[in-house]
Amino acid sequence: MNEAHDAGAVAAGEPSGQIPGGIPAMLRDGVDHAALDRKYAELRESCLRFLGYPVNLKHDYAELARFLEFSLNNVGDPFQRSPIALNTLEFEREVIECFEWLAGGEPRETWGYVTGGGTEGNMYGLYLARELLPDGMVYFSEETHYSVMKVLRLQHMPNIMLKSQPNGELDYEDLEASLRINRHIPPIIFANIGTTMKGAIDNLDRIRGILGDLALPRHYIHADAALHGFGLAFLDDPPPWNFKAGIDSISISGHKWLGSPIPCGIALARRHHVERIARSVEYVSLRDTTIAGSRNGLTPMILWHGLRRHGYDGLRALTRDCLATAEHAVRRFREHGFEAWRNPHSPIVVFPRPPEALRIRWCLASQGTQAHLVCMGHVTPGMIDGFVTEYVAAMAGDLSNT
Repeated sequence: MNEAHDAGAVAAGEPSGQIPGGIPAMLRDGVDHAALDRKYAELRESCLRFLGYPVNLKHDYAELARFLEFSLNNVGDPFQRSPIALNTLEFEREVIECFEWLAGGEPRETWGYVTGGGTEGNMYGLYLARELLPDGMVYFSEETHYSVMKVLRLQHMPNIMLKSQPNGELDYEDLEASLRINRHIPPIIFANIGTTMKGAIDNLDRIRGILGDLALPRHYIHADAALHGFGLAFLDDPPPWNFKAGIDSISISGHKWLGSPIPCGIALARRHHVERIARSVEYVSLRDTTIAGSRNGLTPMILWHGLRRHGYDGLRALTRDCLATAEHAVRRFREHGFEAWRNPHSPIVVFPRPPEALRIRWCLASQGTQAHLVCMGHVTPGMIDGFVTEYVAAMAGDLSNT
């Protein structure tokens, strides 16, 4: 390896220090407090302009810091007694019961567990679907989250990608045509309750109507409500999105709308589906009903704390404020002649893609000619105003203000 390659590796963030004998320097020199201080300052600075991805940075879980003393492991089914005493299963059960209510599930008819995030929740829903309909075909739109294709490959599930409408919503004519061609194969519908880029919500009533018209009683519907599911639960008149709309399982993230220092979420499913796949494991004296064996025992406490700290009225206010800030952003863009828009019930605002320097500075997500920002709890109207000012300058070719 030459010196130029060594320098490139260090610049790319690869481990740098080696001592004679090949032992990494970090195993000899102790904690690098300066490195921690630099990273902390970098992260604090990034929080000031974090607009493009769905996570609420406005949270405070300092009260839970003392629990870092313990190795918390919620192994197995959360509704069974664990032989591992270092667990937080009672907190997890409370969180599950709350999310069941939010998602329109009945306590004795739904089941769930705290996941590591939306992708695991989607994997769980598709895993159930495959076990129940091993001869099934998965249908999903081109606006579906990129991780779903990976899950489908991992689980070797036959699938068909469908077209989407300009607003990101599923193309129902394409769905109906594809189902009609494959009527002999049980359909597994992967519905987006808020698409990743545009925040579009697939119409579950219309999807179920198509299934009914084609006389397809053997079917499964999973809802990916990673971001929008939490907010929809606190709206007075949301579109159909949950168990009351006929879904079989759902994935909702915890760190996005509520806020958490650790990615997390909830997977919920109809209990009789889960009973079909449960297996007993002698080693832990528990039923194996989740994706992971050992599960993070701290995240249920984070969700428990966040839900209780905000309360019902606080979460309704948070939802109202996020959507109001999103509408403010649309208005500010349009005041300067830029066509920005958002789907109903969504905190995601879509607008023309800016120069790369501004995209990086404000941590914006982009796709093709479009970019978006996500109005979570930490995003204020003042923050939007500052960004739009820089955006207008950048689009005019003047990057001096950025």
